[in-house]
Amino acid sequence: MKTTNLFRVLILATGIGLVFACNKNNVNNPESSSYTNADLQTQADDQAQISQEDEAITNDANTALYSQASIAGNSSSSLESGSTTTMSTDQVNGTNGPIVGLICDATVVVDANSDPRTITITYNGTNCWGNRTRTGVVVISIPAGVHWGDKGATVTISIQDLKITRLRDNKSITLNGTKTITNVSGGLLVHLSSLGTITHTISGDLSITFDNGKQRVWSVSKQRVFTYDDGIVFTTTGTHTDSLGNTNVAEWGTNRFGVSFESLISEPKVIRQDCDFRLTSGQNTILRSDNITSVITYGLDSNGDPTSCPGTGTYYYKVVVTNARGVTFTKILPY
Repeated sequence: MKTTNLFRVLILATGIGLVFACNKNNVNNPESSSYTNADLQTQADDQAQISQEDEAITNDANTALYSQASIAGNSSSSLESGSTTTMSTDQVNGTNGPIVGLICDATVVVDANSDPRTITITYNGTNCWGNRTRTGVVVISIPAGVHWGDKGATVTISIQDLKITRLRDNKSITLNGTKTITNVSGGLLVHLSSLGTITHTISGDLSITFDNGKQRVWSVSKQRVFTYDDGIVFTTTGTHTDSLGNTNVAEWGTNRFGVSFESLISEPKVIRQDCDFRLTSGQNTILRSDNITSVITYGLDSNGDPTSCPGTGTYYYKVVVTNARGVTFTKILPY
C-alpha cells in the first residue's frame, strides 16, 4: 500500500496549505516589497511546521490504533496489552497486507485492561526521518468496549510536551493540548475497497511554545473522507464556520507576532494513491486580521496550469497574495 509514502503525504498536504501567517514586516507595512522567496519561506515556516507535526500526531495515532486488535476491532494484532514495541519500517499487521505505517522514533505501550483503554506513544529523539527529532508523549484514550472500527467511535489524544526539532536549522516547537478523532462512518482502512467510503473528523486545540518562548493557541476542525478509486483517495475539508459566516475553516488562531488568521479549504484537497500518494488538487484561502489574503491552488504545472498526475515528478502550487490596499503578488512554487 506504500503506507510510508501515504502518511508522509498526509503530513505534507495540510502543511503546504498554511502559507502567509507570520511575517511581522508585512503587518507593519502591507505594501512592503519584501515578498521574496526568503520571505515567503519565513511567513510559511511556523504554520507549515506546526501543521505538518499536527498531522503526524494524527497519523501516529491511527498507526497505534490499528496495531491492537482488541482496540481496532480487526482480526489480528501486533501488540498485546502491557507490551512495548518499536514499530519498524517493515512492520506488516494482519493477513491483508500493511494496515498501519511506522512510528520509527517511538515506543508504544498498550493498556487494554483499563477504562478508558490507553495507548501511550513515547518519542525517543531518534532521527529516523532524517529531518527532525521528537521527544515527548502522546496518550490515546478510547472507552472500554469501543472499537476504533465502530461507527461513531471517538478517541481522545493528549499531547504532552512534544518537542520537535528541525535538524537543518535546529528550530524547535513544543506542543501541548488535546484533540479528538471520530470515526463517523465506522470501518477500517484495510477494508476500504469493500466499504466504499470512510469518514473521520478531527477537532481540538494546540498550545504552541515557539523557540523564542512565545506561546499561542491554535484550533483545528477538519474532515477526511477516504474513498477507493484505483487506490485510496483522501479528500480533506474544513468544518468550522466563523462569526462572519465563513465556512470550511480548517485552522485558526494567532501567529507568533500576534496577528490572528484562519485557513479555509476553499476547494477540497485531494490525495490519490494512484498518483503516488500526491496532493493532486485543492485550494486554501488564508485570511489574516491585517487584511492580507492569500489563495493557494494545488495540482499545477510550472506554468500554473492544471496538470495530470506526474507520479514522482514535480507538482506546483500558485499563491496569489492580496494586501490591505488591493495590491496582488503571485508566485508559483514546487511541492
